[in-house]
Amino acid sequence: MRHRIPLPESLGGSFTVQDAQEIGIRRGRISSRDLARPFDAVRARRTPTTPMERVLSLAPRLRSEQRVGGSTALQVWRYPHPNLWLIEDDIEIVVPTDAARPRLVGVKSTRLARSRIRGWMLDGIPIVDPIGALFMCAKDLTEDQIVVLLDSMITTSENYPDIRENRPIFTPAEIAVRLREWGRFPSCGQVRDALARIRHHVESPKETETRLLLIASGLPEPAVQHSVYERGRFVARVDLAYPGLKIAIEYEGDGHRRSKSQWRHDIQRQRDLEDLGWIVIRVTELDLRHGGAPLLRRIRNAIATR
Repeated sequence: MRHRIPLPESLGGSFTVQDAQEIGIRRGRISSRDLARPFDAVRARRTPTTPMERVLSLAPRLRSEQRVGGSTALQVWRYPHPNLWLIEDDIEIVVPTDAARPRLVGVKSTRLARSRIRGWMLDGIPIVDPIGALFMCAKDLTEDQIVVLLDSMITTSENYPDIRENRPIFTPAEIAVRLREWGRFPSCGQVRDALARIRHHVESPKETETRLLLIASGLPEPAVQHSVYERGRFVARVDLAYPGLKIAIEYEGDGHRRSKSQWRHDIQRQRDLEDLGWIVIRVTELDLRHGGAPLLRRIRNAIATR
């Protein structure tokens, strides 16, 4: 049995044929069957099985001015893009207007003015900043979806689902400045309108969706992450609230269901609030579907009792 020559760790999980040749790896080894070929002139130690692995395998092939952008960038940043990220999706790449575009199967490229591109390196991936990524794909999003994304970009919450610890945190003012700097682009007006609807301290995409649903139905806008105190003692912080009416609206994500300790804590917290006269309405994914009519009816009934 013929043993293959081990590849040096310095090549990483994926590498270009040129990089391998430059450190003395022979053509026969580069062409061996144990290496995957995710893109032309790229080799990987194993076939990518997730969209993120596929982006990582492309990174060595990108030239200095080619960066991951658009919806792919939002997914790499792990912001709550509404579309399911599939491994067969084209990877979106952005380049300055005077730079070469990559011509690879499975890659979609866009030219953008240099002044609009702000580059980062994230896990070895050359990528655009989150605001620029959002502006690039705003035309494919609804205004509510843009609000969800913007809420996630300004949150300081460490509990936000799947959020990156090393992400930049923006202020509404910073986003507004970038919007003015970009000038006109598809759906820029929609982004401007969405910016006026974002709120600080949101802790999940579903919390934003619930807030927007209540407002769209004509209900008053609830307070976000409202802290409840009794005689100076902290009792609870609730996702959404009508403090004057003592109505709390809590979104129950999968983390609440999977964690036994969280589940027990939630029950005790609800009891504490109810002991103080609060009505607690718990919301699940099912409640937000098809316009949320049953949920809205429960909230209106609760308001009517006050």
